[in-house]
Amino acid sequence: MPAPARPVALAVIVPTWNEADNVLVLARRLHETLDGLVPWEMIVVDDDSADGTADLVDAAALGGDTVRCVRRIGRRGLSSAVIEGCLATYAPTLVVMDADLQHDERVIPRMLERLAEPGRDLVVATRYAGGGSTGDWNGARRAGSRLATWMARLATPASQAISDPMSGFFAIRREAFLAAAPNLSGAGFKILLDIAASAPRPLGVAEVPYTFRRREAGESKLNATVVLDYIGMIFEKRSAGRIPARFVLFGVTGLLGLVVHMAVLYGLNRVAGLGFELSQTVAVLVAMTSNFLVNNNLTYRDRRLRGMAALGGLLKFYLVCGTGALSNVGVASFAFAHGSNWLVSGLAGVFVASVFNFAMSSRYVWSGRRRGG
Repeated sequence: MPAPARPVALAVIVPTWNEADNVLVLARRLHETLDGLVPWEMIVVDDDSADGTADLVDAAALGGDTVRCVRRIGRRGLSSAVIEGCLATYAPTLVVMDADLQHDERVIPRMLERLAEPGRDLVVATRYAGGGSTGDWNGARRAGSRLATWMARLATPASQAISDPMSGFFAIRREAFLAAAPNLSGAGFKILLDIAASAPRPLGVAEVPYTFRRREAGESKLNATVVLDYIGMIFEKRSAGRIPARFVLFGVTGLLGLVVHMAVLYGLNRVAGLGFELSQTVAVLVAMTSNFLVNNNLTYRDRRLRGMAALGGLLKFYLVCGTGALSNVGVASFAFAHGSNWLVSGLAGVFVASVFNFAMSSRYVWSGRRRGG
């Protein structure tokens, strides 16, 4: 009989999207660091990369390497990818790191040493403790990172013990991750903050300094969507889950729709000279269409509608928003008739309509069920 496979003591979770130039380089560097130290595996969670990242990992696995790939079709997002990767292994110790080679794999042995200390649940590789560095970042990026760190500390007291709550490089005991998992939002790119805020008890935290390296290949994933996701998660954690991160994005989209509405109304009525009623009607339709497109590509991008499903979703969105407008007027009129001033009445109508539109859109427009198209 063949000898039983060695139990895996460590899983390195690596979320990827278009990292074909980096992922196997990282695997080789992990071999150089971890072979002979601990039985380990590398789990790549790939968001359907167009550059063949998953195919490279599959080929390496078939060749006998200690790597494997979890492919995600129709879903995207670093935090949710990390969650799926952590749930795909029985290893008692998990290390989460990026595929872009900016995290220094040579500090992992020290992270494992610290995690083995009594009472330790989590070890964070930090750029901000003594001996750590952000490398060649410019002043604007350093300032942005410091601002995000300050916001994280507003979101949850759990982050107070972490000098770098924005780090995407950390080691955690599997049981500590599983305890936090039911409360994770899975939104955005900052899974460490999500874990710290979602743990049912304060985590025993230690830190290991490292220097953030320059990306050697590929493109940065930092963009406006990442920033909005992060702000949404801050609201969700600060409100103890009462304000979903997705609702924040939905609200931001609504504000953008208001800008679109007023711009179209001004252009048609004041510039083109069309009547107010016609201009207002066109502005409403354009704003609702704009809101649908933004929500489809931002708020609900993990449930994105395509083809004929998108057309059907747009028509449902029109119906939802039209019903929401009626509820807006009804609530505002009721509040005003019962003694509230115009401002309070108007805001009450907007709030009720926003919650209604969000709930109905999530349930009937972007329900998450598989669609054709």
